Amino acid sequence: MRERSTNADPTAVVLQALAAMLAEPRRAERFLALTGIDPEQLRDRIGDPGLLVAVIGFLESHEPDLVAVTEAIGTTPEKLIAAGRSL
Repeated sequence: MRERSTNADPTAVVLQALAAMLAEPRRAERFLALTGIDPEQLRDRIGDPGLLVAVIGFLESHEPDLVAVTEAIGTTPEKLIAAGRSL
């Protein structure tokens, strides 16, 4: 797979993953339900490292979501997880 994401900034990579995750309604609903974050809090905390780490944790806990999101943003699961851990 050729990577489309050329931005090595970990925050930007995880934000791309968040956007891709939220683009799928069932995945977005599950994320909000499991984290207890409501849409308004999500908007307010968009750049918060704690939120971004929660995104990675959510994706790590369900491999099909992780794979789908990384394919959508043009990276690998390993690189996305590494980006999240570097926050």
